[in-house]
Amino acid sequence: MRLDKYLKVSRIIKRRTVANEACDAGRVEVNGRVQRASYDVKVGDKITVSLGQSSKTIEVLEINEHTLKENASLMYKIIS
Repeated sequence: MRLDKYLKVSRIIKRRTVANEACDAGRVEVNGRVQRASYDVKVGDKITVSLGQSSKTIEVLEINEHTLKENASLMYKIIS
């Protein structure tokens, strides 16, 4: 799954266009490297999203094309 779509489906970022813009601006890192929105997310990847003054690091636990709002947080584990 594309990085921008994963961020949207898992509800880390609310809109895919915002996720795409964050990737283009270099605010999203995967395993310590800045990645483009087209990066293919894999289970075990560590994603760091820096928006505004806050930064969030998560680990990908599962990848689902569609998920309910209640189950979105099961797709990742917050590291910091």
